[in-house]
Amino acid sequence: MLTLTHLYWLVGAIMTLVAVLTLLDQAHPRRFRSGLFWLCYAAIFIVGDWLPTAVVGALVIGMALLAGLGGLAAGPYQPLSEAQQQHSLQRLGKKLFIPALAIPGFTLVLVLMMGQMPGLHWFDPKNLTLLSLGVACILAFAIACYLTRESPRQGGLEAKRLLEAIGWAFLLPHLLATLGLLFNQAGVGQIIATLSNDYLQLDSRLAAVAAYALAMAGFTVIMGNAFAAFPVITAGLGIPLLIMQYNANPAVMAAIGMFCGYCGTLLTPMAANFNIVPVALLGLKDQHAVIKAQAPTALLLLLVNIVLLDQLAF
Repeated sequence: MLTLTHLYWLVGAIMTLVAVLTLLDQAHPRRFRSGLFWLCYAAIFIVGDWLPTAVVGALVIGMALLAGLGGLAAGPYQPLSEAQQQHSLQRLGKKLFIPALAIPGFTLVLVLMMGQMPGLHWFDPKNLTLLSLGVACILAFAIACYLTRESPRQGGLEAKRLLEAIGWAFLLPHLLATLGLLFNQAGVGQIIATLSNDYLQLDSRLAAVAAYALAMAGFTVIMGNAFAAFPVITAGLGIPLLIMQYNANPAVMAAIGMFCGYCGTLLTPMAANFNIVPVALLGLKDQHAVIKAQAPTALLLLLVNIVLLDQLAF
């Protein structure tokens, strides 16, 4: 049976490949420090469950020092000539979209198939969606290699290029999600619950729903990640107000609540890997160009989510 541990091993294997390719790249300006950074990250995914907590913490601190002291850099990259790119584009045409569309397609098929056939025992039912996504990515990668007639090694080189372009911001979702759990363990959610009970007059269901949705979006703007905001705001507002007071459906509340958080992700420069890195990759002059383009959609979706949460969760 595939479990979440196997998915962690897959991610760790990709990070290890990136680290090895970086260390072997003699033209890389900082190959040893960059390679060590990605190797530390790989170790957390592959053997993190068996390492003492202090060792994992030391690896994270080491990664922070490597990134903070300028240890990360992008290696040399030789793109295809414009003529080669045009030839490849003409040969593939719309087939280029097949690998990208295959990921959600295979994920949906696997989730539905495994959900309807639990007797197969192929995937851990507790993490069915994540495991289906992991398998879908492998299948989509195989399709991409077949369509482009490239080797898996080229895929590794492209992964290295993208990770080096993103840099340390690639770790933000992981670290911010952990920070959200730490906030929750520290009792921040309980403090929010106490403050809302003392100072907010949420005597109607719609007001409580709006408060939860806006808090999810607002705290995500501050934290830069909906995963970091979710445990804090759900413990502080979602559970005591929507579930305990108004008997909301926990599954519906959680799903739409996360979607409200994603609206906040579209509005904040703290979500650097989503909103700042693309600016650098595209060479845009306005640092907040991506956020400005997303803001109308984010605000409209947040309003829609409040309505959906009020109508579907009770």
